[in-house]
Amino acid sequence: MDQFHLMNVYVAVAEEEGFAAASRRLRLSAPAVTRAVAELEDKLGVKLLNRTTRYVRTTDAGVRYLEDARRILHDIELANEAAIGINAEPKGHLSITAPVLFGQKYIMPGIMEYLKTYPNTYVDAVFLDRVVNLLEEGFDIGIRIGELPDSTMRAKQIGKVRLVLVASPDYITEYGIPNDPNDLANHTLISSSAGSMTQDWQFIENEKKQTLRVKPRLTVTTNQATINAAKEGFGITRVISYQVADELANGHLKTMLSDFELPSVPIHIIHRESHLSSNKVRSFIDLMAERLKKDESLHGVKQRWHCATP
Repeated sequence: MDQFHLMNVYVAVAEEEGFAAASRRLRLSAPAVTRAVAELEDKLGVKLLNRTTRYVRTTDAGVRYLEDARRILHDIELANEAAIGINAEPKGHLSITAPVLFGQKYIMPGIMEYLKTYPNTYVDAVFLDRVVNLLEEGFDIGIRIGELPDSTMRAKQIGKVRLVLVASPDYITEYGIPNDPNDLANHTLISSSAGSMTQDWQFIENEKKQTLRVKPRLTVTTNQATINAAKEGFGITRVISYQVADELANGHLKTMLSDFELPSVPIHIIHRESHLSSNKVRSFIDLMAERLKKDESLHGVKQRWHCATP
């Protein structure tokens, strides 16, 4: 078989961690996928995958080969697009990752528009509340919320958001609101362990960053669960402003301690650096950037008409 075909099949199996999933992704029969990987291993004289009845994992040699194969296939795709022309219609497979709630609320509508606009494209969207390494995990595009470390990734800022404290009007009516962060010790707190959320809540007080170790009555593993509990009037929680944009707009939740908030943090669309990004990647980034830049909830604006005051 063609070497590039074998590499493409191997990348699919390694990324999907299974032959059946790779066959569905590639639209090939399972036996054809199995034969391709076996032939590639024979050609190379090394074992690339460890197989059991429960899982498929890359060997040490397979990990190194996977990174090289991805780079080679990516360069081929770029060369083909350069030959066809920059204005050619996007086509092919695109893999995207984003935080869970952000992906559900903002990225999925953009993906739907992208797929309808470009009928020859296919998208895999993975929403995770952790930092994803695009290169190691095989993603084309990622959404990052927060300051970006130095890396080989290219980034396009499309907004900014804030960490906010929120509670329901019923909770505020019954228990009042804190006047400063230290007052939180006298309130029922709800915390999420998802992503970078921790029980160390930070604030700006007297122009200095202060860290407050909180003791929540309820700790859950998803941000949506904390929002739901707060809406039910159970207590105060800390979330990212976009996560409760709808609840703030309709008055189901209200912000508090706004004067003690940390500065806004940026939202970026990131992708693997290249002298020429693929047309499908450029098109998706342009579409999402246009959509997200129009959304007021993604630009760090304080909705003060919904803020609770003493």
